[in-house]
Amino acid sequence: MEWIYLILAIAFEISSTTLMKMSNGFTKILPTVGTFLGYIICFSFFSISLKKIDLSVAYAIWSAVGIFVLSAIGIFVFKESINILKVISILFIVLGVVGLNLSGASH
Repeated sequence: MEWIYLILAIAFEISSTTLMKMSNGFTKILPTVGTFLGYIICFSFFSISLKKIDLSVAYAIWSAVGIFVLSAIGIFVFKESINILKVISILFIVLGVVGLNLSGASH
């Protein structure tokens, strides 16, 4: 069940960060409210997931999935630039998460 909480935390973090971008520096009310509510829910689920998942593993997965998905949203939705250094850097983050999980740190 703790993995479901982590997945929900990641989903709310991704949506909240996307809404933060859409809030235009907190000048648009609905995305701003969505940002704050989403982060409250996100951190609630994340804290519950940490009851059983090691912090290092949970945070690494959260970060890796978040950066991967938010990079894709940035590129495809917000038309942000992409270059080889960004791609390689994201791959290193994902490889780090795989390495943490293979190390047996996640029980």
